[in-house]
Amino acid sequence: MTSRRPLCSVLVVLVLSTMLGGLEPGTELGAQQLHDLPLAPENVHWGYYSGSLEPVLRIDSGDRVRVETLLARGLERLLLAGADPDQIPQRLKEVDAAVTDRGPGAHPLTGPIWVEGAEPGDVVEIRILDFEFLHPFGLSYFLPGSGTLPDDFPYAYLRLTAIDIASGSARFAPGITLPLAPFFGSMGVAPSPLMGRMSSNPPDHHGGNIDNKDLVAGTTLLLPVHVPGAMVSFGDAHALQGDGEVALTALEVSVSGVVQIILHKDRSLVRPRAETPTHFITMGFHPDLDEAARMATREMINFLVEQRGLTREDAYILVSLAVDLAVTQLVDGTKGIHAKLPKAIFR
Repeated sequence: MTSRRPLCSVLVVLVLSTMLGGLEPGTELGAQQLHDLPLAPENVHWGYYSGSLEPVLRIDSGDRVRVETLLARGLERLLLAGADPDQIPQRLKEVDAAVTDRGPGAHPLTGPIWVEGAEPGDVVEIRILDFEFLHPFGLSYFLPGSGTLPDDFPYAYLRLTAIDIASGSARFAPGITLPLAPFFGSMGVAPSPLMGRMSSNPPDHHGGNIDNKDLVAGTTLLLPVHVPGAMVSFGDAHALQGDGEVALTALEVSVSGVVQIILHKDRSLVRPRAETPTHFITMGFHPDLDEAARMATREMINFLVEQRGLTREDAYILVSLAVDLAVTQLVDGTKGIHAKLPKAIFR
């Protein structure tokens, strides 16, 4: 099945198409290339990030990758919710059937991608450029003991929502239409091999299941490198999500996304950071939401000191005056808070 591009990324695609002359795999883009990383059993590791995996693709800094991802937990619950199997591409079914080494997390991850020259202590920048949906519906659900209100909803519930790709929207119910804003819930580098298999469920210093709804087409994620090659993986695509993701899931989908990966040898990070056209974003991850807020705040103070030359005291005051703290998600064990600094104050 070939999906049309969602409207939310049309502007980004038009700009890139003008600059690059189209996005055909293998086409030379100056010193850059566009690579295809399709869904195939050999390209997927399920439920974990690991520093001991072999790369499935090698790229140079600045290259673009069209990467396909399968929705969280695969196809079983999607089909239980009533999805038409004929509208699911065969390669998704092949991955779902063939990849049996799974866990401890829930997410099929496509990768890892080796970035030439990347070494521990470097930073990789992931520019998110475009998304296309691989099936015209998304899945949402909650389970007993999960979500923000487990005592209120002590049972399982599945919900299939149709996606209108042409209009870039989902009709949730009569009188309720939701705009699509797709993003990769999980983008991460490999942790140190000393960490073993890290579950794909909680986010951490390597990125992973960040579930930040702001990281749509036209935005950038910065990740610290922990192993040679960085070893970048993608998964857990969402068609849309609210801050908090309170019921456990967003609108879970399978997508084809285009990203550009750039290596920075002259930068260093401890935790992931992000940038949108309007904001700088720092992040905190912790089981305690208060501690996650402290981490995001400290990271924003560090950003203002490092990048804007403020004293720590003035940075702390500026964060209180101008920065919004948002609840990224409450449901991945390790909770998330992100701090959003508006760029407009620097103009």
